[in-house]
Amino acid sequence: MRLADFILGDITRIVAAWEEFATTLLPAARNLDSLALRDHAPQILRAVAKDLSTPQTSEAQREKSMGRAPKLLGAPETAAQTHALLRARGGFNVNQMVAEYRALRASVLRLWIAECQSVAPDLDDMIRFNEAIDQAVAESVDFFDAQVEQSRNLLLGMLGHDMRSPLQTIQTTASYLAALNAGEKVSEAAGRLIRSGARMNSLLDDLCDFNRTKLGLGINIAPADVDLADVVGDTVDQLRAAHPTRHIDLEVKGNAQGVWDRLRLQQLLSNLVLNAIGYGAQDKPVRVVVTGHDAEVRLEVRNSGPAIDRLTLERIFDPLRRGPDQENKNADGLGLGLYIVSEIAKAHHGSIEARSDQTETVFDVRLPRRA
Repeated sequence: MRLADFILGDITRIVAAWEEFATTLLPAARNLDSLALRDHAPQILRAVAKDLSTPQTSEAQREKSMGRAPKLLGAPETAAQTHALLRARGGFNVNQMVAEYRALRASVLRLWIAECQSVAPDLDDMIRFNEAIDQAVAESVDFFDAQVEQSRNLLLGMLGHDMRSPLQTIQTTASYLAALNAGEKVSEAAGRLIRSGARMNSLLDDLCDFNRTKLGLGINIAPADVDLADVVGDTVDQLRAAHPTRHIDLEVKGNAQGVWDRLRLQQLLSNLVLNAIGYGAQDKPVRVVVTGHDAEVRLEVRNSGPAIDRLTLERIFDPLRRGPDQENKNADGLGLGLYIVSEIAKAHHGSIEARSDQTETVFDVRLPRRA
């Protein structure tokens, strides 16, 4: 008996075996009824049977075996993809979902071989069946991962939003205590609260910006006429006050006028300078250089110190990464600073690159005059 005919003729028994296995996937399966446990099993099996009955060239088979099965543009979700979405929303983990396919594969082959009895099972059917199941697994895992990622990002977005209100209350209360002049100890405690609140607010900003990019929304900007020389001057003054033991040089050359988001460029520069302070040589200055050209303005942050190796440099703007010397430390941040910098540059239709040698490390931002 050909495998496609067996699947279609015995689909009720195969789906029953699927359901029986699904009931063991706890705790997710505990509150699911029979229909939910079976989910899209019949549709998946019919899709597999259709695949087995469809003529296939050796070239198409080779492409499918490497995960390059053709996809129809505008086609609806496959049964395997829909199954993945429902399993993700139902509280299953990816290992449990893949285990369903493993059990299905074993169950179908065992029942089919037993049905064949004295006639040897068709080897090509077995190969095609395994390829079809692998394709369904690949589709399910891809959609499951996307669903989990979206849910995680939505949760982070809500968390970041909901934390703003209590944080604002803490900062307001701390500012009130500082203004009371109720003694040195109270003033010092209020100051610590204010600084910690500002740092937490900065972390929330990074988290929310990261979340927007992961949701495909990008960094939000509000461009206006800006003199980058003023923006950089104000930001450098604030950084000098916050880090009185570090020397920060500023050099401005040429016209620095443009249409950009002032607050976002302050954030960009702060992240770059703080990175230079954290990783650069402690006894050498951090240099900020602004250079106006005809169509763009360049903003460079330079620091002396150990050269960054090539592999680290290639991934330095990836999110949730820190320099190799801080990987095992309780670093002050989420590893999002340089990622946010690159996204701010992109939002202004600009670019950023990093280069490093034994002399210095340079982060070079190029901003077109009109974002």
